[in-house]
Amino acid sequence: MEGAGAAAARRRPVVLYPSPGMGHLVSMIELGKILGARGLPVTIVVIDPPYDAGATGPFLAAVSAANPSISFHRLPKVERLVPVRTKHHEGLTFEAIRAANPRLREFLDAVSPAPAALVVDFFCSVALGVARDLGVPGYFFFTSGAEVLAFFLHLPALHARGAADFRDMGEEPVRVPGIPPFPATHAILPLMERDDAAYEGFLNSSAELSRCDGVIVNTFRLLNPRAVEAVVAGRCTPPGLPTAPVHCIGPLIKSQEVLGKGGEECLAWLDAQPEASVVFLCFGSIGRFSAEQIGEVAVGLEASWQRFLWVVRAPPSDDPAKKYDKPPEPDLGALLPEGFLARTKDRGLVVRSWAPQRDVLAHAAVGGFVTHCGWNSVLEAVMAGVPMLAWPLYAEQRMNRVFLEEMRLAVAVEGYDSGSGLVAAEEVAAKVRWLMDSGGGRALRERTLAVMRQAHDALRQGGESEAALAGLVDEWRRA
Repeated sequence: MEGAGAAAARRRPVVLYPSPGMGHLVSMIELGKILGARGLPVTIVVIDPPYDAGATGPFLAAVSAANPSISFHRLPKVERLVPVRTKHHEGLTFEAIRAANPRLREFLDAVSPAPAALVVDFFCSVALGVARDLGVPGYFFFTSGAEVLAFFLHLPALHARGAADFRDMGEEPVRVPGIPPFPATHAILPLMERDDAAYEGFLNSSAELSRCDGVIVNTFRLLNPRAVEAVVAGRCTPPGLPTAPVHCIGPLIKSQEVLGKGGEECLAWLDAQPEASVVFLCFGSIGRFSAEQIGEVAVGLEASWQRFLWVVRAPPSDDPAKKYDKPPEPDLGALLPEGFLARTKDRGLVVRSWAPQRDVLAHAAVGGFVTHCGWNSVLEAVMAGVPMLAWPLYAEQRMNRVFLEEMRLAVAVEGYDSGSGLVAAEEVAAKVRWLMDSGGGRALRERTLAVMRQAHDALRQGGESEAALAGLVDEWRRA
């Protein structure tokens, strides 16, 4: 009789293909972990980004050591990319992944036994053509919420319906079935101009959503029920096109942090703070503010008289040639108002560049989160029951802000979308005080805690997300 080990060795692997951004990589690795825990061999294909997205080597090494069922395969780097007309790093990402297709084909063709599925994130949609050519079922892993999925499914219809750039539509509402209308100014920044290569990449990926074998979404149905129902019913897909099966398996967040420099300091400091007393400010792996905005945040935090933990990153360079370079460590002495650190040392901690966000949000001392509204950050806050102040910066985050307000999980700061783009110190102080010390803030926290309980229920044995995942795994096991 064949042993379980021999059967597993013969089982067809699932190949996961994330784009090089850390947020996408983290989500895909968490998917790999839960597939591996259910007995599926998993290979994660990685490519080098066309810009400096931060070091991933130590993170991947730690994942490999802790998860024997997951292997990594790095595709050979494409040394020279075809120049693309784009203002956005997403345009470069689409081109880097397109250029890697021949190397991906060679790898997939050599996998034995043949993969049960290729799962790509949204930026890697061009790889689905390779999968079709090789007879490998192709799936999307959508690392944003169901509302953003509804928007992208509908993007080809929006594109065909009008010729105007989102940039030129101003505050005109964008209408998509299943989601609240949002102003065109809050559309994804790389979609603002149709003649940008990033727009073309997003449009092509949107079209692939109707050609794939399924869409796996990092959400749970009760978080976005209206959007999920509209998507599943086919109301978001352009007329005449099929809607692929949708599998809501989230929320998937980091199962553990790999503590980097300063991580222990953050957690030790939080250990000494009262329960739910600290507001945490963190803006993602590439979120950066101008020196002027950093100064406004500092003045606002000091005036709020609330405890805070604030991750400060160096401002972006004014040199276009350094736009995608890894930022230096911030010079806090130059960036923060004179005497700020001394005056706030008893109620605040400023850390340079990075903090273990998952663990910070899960800490009992944290009672509020000022966030850029990246979807991983949103889900980490939901899983910890921490209410949010929304301060969107890039990608789909302005759209997420609209949807989070509709869900009653966040309140937005004002000013980020003004002509200057500056959120004033007075606004920072007022909103932080509101979040941490008002009836409205307490109501927001209660609402967030209720959604947290729903999220944990969805992931339990027999919960909606767990059942959706189990069905998908069974399908791949039978392949």
